[in-house]
Amino acid sequence: MGLFTQHTSEQLQMSAMLRAWVSWLRPLDIAFAEFLGYQAPDASPLLILAAALTSYQLGRGHTCLDLTALFANPVFTLALSYYDDRNLSLPQEFFATLNWNQWQEALNHPILIGTGAGNTPLVLQNSRLYLRRYWHYEQEVRTIINHRIKQTLILPIPETRAILDRLFPASEAKPDWQKIACVIAARNGFNVITGGPGTGKTTTVVRLLALLQELAIKINGRALEIRLATPTGKAATRLNSAITNALGELQLDSHVRATIPTKVTTLHSLLGRKAHTRHFSYRKGHPLELDVLIIDEASMIDLEMMAAICVALPKNAQLILIGDKDQLAAVEPGAVFGELGKNATLINYTPETANWVKEITGEQIDPIMISPQALSSDQSIIMLRHNYRFSAGIGHFAQLVNSGNINAREIIEKQNYPDVAFREITDVNQASFSNLIIDGMCKSQQRIEFGYRHYLEVMLKNKPNSRVGRDAFDHWARLVLQAYSKFQVLCAVRQGEWGVEALNQKIANLLLENKLIEMKKNSIWYLGRPILVTHNDYDLGIMNGDIGITLQLPDKNHELVYRVVFLDTNDQSIKWILPVRLQAVETVFALTVHKAQGSEFNHVALVLPNTMSPILTRELLYTGITRARNSLALINPAGSAFFAQIIQLIIF
Repeated sequence: MGLFTQHTSEQLQMSAMLRAWVSWLRPLDIAFAEFLGYQAPDASPLLILAAALTSYQLGRGHTCLDLTALFANPVFTLALSYYDDRNLSLPQEFFATLNWNQWQEALNHPILIGTGAGNTPLVLQNSRLYLRRYWHYEQEVRTIINHRIKQTLILPIPETRAILDRLFPASEAKPDWQKIACVIAARNGFNVITGGPGTGKTTTVVRLLALLQELAIKINGRALEIRLATPTGKAATRLNSAITNALGELQLDSHVRATIPTKVTTLHSLLGRKAHTRHFSYRKGHPLELDVLIIDEASMIDLEMMAAICVALPKNAQLILIGDKDQLAAVEPGAVFGELGKNATLINYTPETANWVKEITGEQIDPIMISPQALSSDQSIIMLRHNYRFSAGIGHFAQLVNSGNINAREIIEKQNYPDVAFREITDVNQASFSNLIIDGMCKSQQRIEFGYRHYLEVMLKNKPNSRVGRDAFDHWARLVLQAYSKFQVLCAVRQGEWGVEALNQKIANLLLENKLIEMKKNSIWYLGRPILVTHNDYDLGIMNGDIGITLQLPDKNHELVYRVVFLDTNDQSIKWILPVRLQAVETVFALTVHKAQGSEFNHVALVLPNTMSPILTRELLYTGITRARNSLALINPAGSAFFAQIIQLIIF
């Protein structure tokens, strides 16, 4: 049934217009508009248009349609500039004919739009139009966070100062924001700790755990029940390993050390996701059993998940979110962490907070960051500002991109950093592309240990005899997984010549030509095939984003058969899975930047497309660059002007 089949000419015109815009509106957006038009035949065409656009914005990751922004600049708000050169039917001329009073009058419809209470499908608050479900999530998150912000603990100053001085020896950074972050997080019911890669977020987590447990034992005579979680299995594995390694460097009483958790779970596992539903076992009325919940890589949490976390927390539990506010937001709607930490760079602390921090840590907050008018919510937000990790080029490049400097590439090239290279590759068939992928050649023509040849040679060189025990095969699997993690091709997009789908096939062909892999006819499985899990599989214990490698394991007759190996995020054991049991996987020589969040690689080849796409933004560039620890090669087939154009585009 179409829109407005029995009503005014204006309504029929709107119906035709929406259908003409199907090249950029999703079919789902139009279907939603049709449904509302059928439910309320007297609705203004502008209201139905607003509903379609609200659904469209949801598909772009925004939880609402900002009508003020839409009226002021529809092209930017709806990202229509991406479609300008495609000869498509676009709404710029139509929007130019409207005034604000028309929008306000059209949205006055009590059956379809409410201000909160009730069950209208749309909710209007100020100038923001929501689908009710997402308005409800936002209200839950706001209410619960505001409640926890008001919760503070009284910490004993002499004891806390003594613990902090032991956990944080003299630091090169002044003030030591890691130390400040720990003590603020120990006091507050809710905290946001943000910082770019290399600013010590994991170090802060480990010392925070030690501080919390030592204080709890001293004050209450018992340790806290602390749980650690991340949005993805990859991030859980990395944090688990980092905490285990960092704990060995701390001087702790054995009793305190035994209380510090090292097991990291995914949020889905923590909450107990019910198969084939949106619901969790732990929810309102059946809360988690914990005192403190610490979530790393929190930038990947969408609004729906954040609401589920908030309602599942016990009333007095502390919630601590850790992540990078400048990374890509969650794929699903709602950039919660980005919103919470968006002003962290310019955050102000009250004189009371600053004085308390100095007394309990000895650290002096810069007077420029102290204001009597500082918001109470700001006292729970900490930004780590000193970089301890990045080699000069990658760190400088990330900073320039993040700040929106359109000359970032030219500045880095002039500095001639050894860890950043811009590869002038305009065609995937160029020999230079093959060299980069196979051997990882960057600026020099000397082969170094990255590129995909490395992990495949490790795999072939260390392959055990079929008659040795399982431990030998587990050791082999660890070596291969570790070698594979040293290098990764990251793509901005999935489709097109420079997208994940085409490059995965191209890279497989290159490896085949170089006799590094062998493929059997009519089989997608071969020794060394890396695969990405694309949907959670709770029966197998593998999650969306997990990466495995196809190896071989002997059966009871000592015949080698294919198995895919994964590193278990819970106990760090090796998991061998029959390929036929894997229902949602794809080859992953090339990985999207979105899927790479929560991961780090020693060496990264970041591949940009040669045409503009709505997902190409400054945040994507920054996230891709900061996945590399030691070296970065940027392939930008469209040239420096295209690169500068991306830097100017941000997610509003």
